Amino acid sequence: MAIVTASAIGPSPPAQYTGCHSHGEELFCYGPDSEETIFAGETAAAAVQTGASSKGQNEGSSPGGRNCHFHAGVEHCLEPGESEGGSAASAKACAKVDRSYNMPIRIGTLFVMLITSSIAVFGPILLVRFAHVHPGGYIFTVLKQFGTGVIISTALVHLLTHAELMFGNECLGELKYEATTTAIVVAGAFLTFLLQYSGFRLSDARSRTVASKSGTQHAESMNGDTSDKSSQVQVPTTDHNHRMPKLDDPLSVLILEMGIIFHSAIIGVTLVVAGDSFYKILVVVIIFHQMFEGLALGVRISHLSTVSLLTKLLMASGFALITPLGMAIGLGVLDSFNGNDKATIVAIGTLDAFSAGILLWTGFIQMWSFDWLYGDLRDAGAVQTGLGMFALVSGLVAMSVLGRWA
Repeated sequence: MAIVTASAIGPSPPAQYTGCHSHGEELFCYGPDSEETIFAGETAAAAVQTGASSKGQNEGSSPGGRNCHFHAGVEHCLEPGESEGGSAASAKACAKVDRSYNMPIRIGTLFVMLITSSIAVFGPILLVRFAHVHPGGYIFTVLKQFGTGVIISTALVHLLTHAELMFGNECLGELKYEATTTAIVVAGAFLTFLLQYSGFRLSDARSRTVASKSGTQHAESMNGDTSDKSSQVQVPTTDHNHRMPKLDDPLSVLILEMGIIFHSAIIGVTLVVAGDSFYKILVVVIIFHQMFEGLALGVRISHLSTVSLLTKLLMASGFALITPLGMAIGLGVLDSFNGNDKATIVAIGTLDAFSAGILLWTGFIQMWSFDWLYGDLRDAGAVQTGLGMFALVSGLVAMSVLGRWA
């Protein structure tokens, strides 16, 4: 590791250095040979930082020639030569960034997002209903497992990471409880479990009541005939089958959709308020993000055998509309939104972490473990098992790659 002082770099900032980040008065950069170099002293750090700003690094230049970068969709802007470590610089970085936005492209993107989300979430439902594609066939095995990978990767790579970045934002200050993010994730997972467990207990109680009344009426109609004993034996069998783990349950899918919808609304808002220099890249990433998630949700909705087609379409509509709705809200608050405001940071961080807990429980318990340990893939043939495993890994990788930008 080389150390360079202000006298060694001369009047011209070295433009060949990249990946610069400040720690106090020292600037750490990577040189042409990928060796890490320390520029010691405030003058040296300022010179190199100015050079980096002129190259448009950290997602490009911003209004007034400031150096801006994004953390989880939140923009930080500094004057050339400033380090994030200083108190004055921190105050500027946390202030609202005034800029002109390209409104036509944002309004057009809203409709693109609506169409993309709708195709992804309605597609599997319509395939099952009108194309008569068998839910247990190879096509849906691939779609289901790809969706499972997407959900789990979304929870860990996107939501948990973004929540940690939010609660680590210097504009929020130092948290007294360092495990705030993961504690909220635990709360989300526990409340999801509690809601699902309570729903299953109520459903079991209702089933036992119906079975008991049916058995009593049958016994009375037979006038005490011994054949009523066989009908009584059937009651616990029905209860046992009802308790078997299954995902063909509206409550399970509604919980999954709730976790997806929470952070999809946040995505819509933060997408619109992103600066133009970062917007086009972010739009492409979010389109793929919503397409993958919509596919994952649509496949699970299509498997519901106890609800009508209208109910399935209404469930899918919630996902299709939520991101455009978030974008519409973002357009409404575009001139006043400050992603570095403390209340905003806490709200977004909390929702991201809570949604991560919901999706972790649903992804691991209701999707991954059920399909492979209790569902069709437990005894599936080699081809279906291989396709399912490949799709699962593909979903994990695809969504993790998108985490590079969003």
